[in-house]
Amino acid sequence: MTWSTQITQLLDIKYPIIQAPMFGVTTPQMVAGASETGALGTLALGDLSYEKCMDAIEATRRLTTQPFAVNIFVNSIPEVSENLRSQYSKVSSFIATLAHQHGLEVVLPRLEEIHLTDYKDQIAAIIASKCKIVSFTFGNLDSQSIALLKENGTVLIGTCTSLAEALLLEASGIDIICVQGLEAGGHRGSFQATVIPQIGGLSLLSQVYDHVNKPLIYAGGIYNARTLLAAQQLGAAGFQVGSLLLKSRESALLDFEKQHLSQVKESDIVLTRSFSGRFTRAITNTFIKTVDGTDYILPYPYQNKLTNALRRAAKAKGNTDFVGIWVGQSIHSYRDGSTGDILQELIREVEEATG
Repeated sequence: MTWSTQITQLLDIKYPIIQAPMFGVTTPQMVAGASETGALGTLALGDLSYEKCMDAIEATRRLTTQPFAVNIFVNSIPEVSENLRSQYSKVSSFIATLAHQHGLEVVLPRLEEIHLTDYKDQIAAIIASKCKIVSFTFGNLDSQSIALLKENGTVLIGTCTSLAEALLLEASGIDIICVQGLEAGGHRGSFQATVIPQIGGLSLLSQVYDHVNKPLIYAGGIYNARTLLAAQQLGAAGFQVGSLLLKSRESALLDFEKQHLSQVKESDIVLTRSFSGRFTRAITNTFIKTVDGTDYILPYPYQNKLTNALRRAAKAKGNTDFVGIWVGQSIHSYRDGSTGDILQELIREVEEATG
């Protein structure tokens, strides 16, 4: 296989393989491991403050001199209304009671204590840190931010979960589009939070390739040579892997969470809004089964902030029923070893399969 594509040329990398930006799982060590392999590591900034963005970028820079991307969330934030205050109180009380019933004592934040980050502050940190590759999800950047980043020579990677979203990204001048199939693990990158496109990855990739004139990265279910080559045949010039790295040495998942992956069955992997308020593909558990389909789900990011304390308490006790483990539909062995070794193994498989 010839690894050189539009993606490798635009991003100045050897292999068109992108380590997925898994906020809460990705570490500077994982990012550096991917980039040192010749792939593109991606540092997930999520909703970190300006200062924490600067710290995370600097920590990653200390580990690698190779290119890496940073990833941000560009969702809108619902206003704090009386209705939201009332709903927050109800959901907070419900979660506290549920946690207590299962032996978890949590101190949940009051609504006034929640800090929410404006992604424009993150962009300021990104420019100050001279990061030249920025990917984003949960919508599109505003036109002023696009212009500002472009002026600073930044390559922009947007995420789509439908053809309509891809066309909007193309029209706004985004350089590369990441096509996220429904089977991908983690949060849906859709522009809308609660009504999402449910389009299988290969079907979506083929449609976007036919209608959009931008280099495409495909994300969703890639874990071996066959799945990568299938995406290549349908027009992908880059290949994003996430679940493949969940058990890597550099993953922030704790040992009990990594061990839980070996027990997962296809029926255990579900789409849920219970933990964050946005749809996420995850391993089902008691919390998801209890909360999904109820009124105890706040808009993102308030639900996400509220359940953080619950998840921390569950992690401290090794309790898989109240942690969120995001994972895609392609069940596999979830390889052990370093990020670099796992990616090198994937590269070798592809080269052997293609002669």
